[in-house]
Amino acid sequence: MKHIKRVAMATLLLLGTVGLSISGAAAQSLGEYARTVRKNKPEPSPATRHFDNDNIPTSENVSVVGPPATGDASGQATKAAAVDAAAAAAADRKSAADEWKKKLDNQKEKIDAMNHELDLQQREYRLRASAYYGDVGTRLRDAAQFDKDDAQYKSDVEQKQKAIAAARQELDEMQEQAHKAGMVEKDKDSDKDNTNDKK
Repeated sequence: MKHIKRVAMATLLLLGTVGLSISGAAAQSLGEYARTVRKNKPEPSPATRHFDNDNIPTSENVSVVGPPATGDASGQATKAAAVDAAAAAAADRKSAADEWKKKLDNQKEKIDAMNHELDLQQREYRLRASAYYGDVGTRLRDAAQFDKDDAQYKSDVEQKQKAIAAARQELDEMQEQAHKAGMVEKDKDSDKDNTNDKK
């Protein structure tokens, strides 16, 4: 048993020594390879400079932007022109956004007015219907007239509801166009109004 342990230890020791000598030889050859590559490296052309650890300047600043501008007046004029162009673009964008906002507000006001008119008409009809059904004498005398008025009312309500739906569709299209133009976000309040009206 002791003999087996000694043989195993000797084998491990021998393998460790061989591994160290191989890795040392590999490291030495890798270092030699790096030195030869560095010696055979071509000089960079003056038009393009590439910095690495061997040629990076230590005493001066490295400019990654490029050579400095030759004329300060032309640089300032260019900057002023760019600022003017940016201000003009911002003003154009603001006026376009104001125009879209005005169009959308007008359409919303139109829809609100139509909804208000429909609501008033429905309230008036309910009052007339309750008065009609509340008085038996009126029902007997004016049954034909009430039926005619009832049919007219239903036709008017249907037309107004279609007009409101068309106006809402137009508002949605306008909001989509404004959104595509990057002017305004799609209005979530109109979606809430649509769901509340359907209930």
